[in-house]
Amino acid sequence: MGKASRERSLADNEAQAVVRRLRISPQKLNLVAAMIRGKKVDKALADLTFSRKRIAVDVKKALESAIANAENNHDLDVDNLVVAQAFVGKALVMKRWQPRARGRVGRIQKPFSNLTIVVREVEEAA
Repeated sequence: MGKASRERSLADNEAQAVVRRLRISPQKLNLVAAMIRGKKVDKALADLTFSRKRIAVDVKKALESAIANAENNHDLDVDNLVVAQAFVGKALVMKRWQPRARGRVGRIQKPFSNLTIVVREVEEAA
């Protein structure tokens, strides 16, 4: 018997990959995500490969996962894929404490982020 399958939230020409709990603030991660939005996947992979940001390695891994999902799970052509969406969300925030002068304490927040990348197959312009 099993549970009825849920309707797919993406279109038939789209695939996505989600990375949860990346150890970086959402604001910093969004700078890298904005760098690849709307680009063809081969250009986006090249930009991430040569980016000097630390988190670009993890974003590249997520993009490669979305490409693999598109190819293997949804039979999309890799050469026609475009990064349709790349958005960032907040995850948990670890709170830590740092001793300060005169017996006080400084609060340190260590934020985490979630990253979602959606790739879409577009037909070639003739």
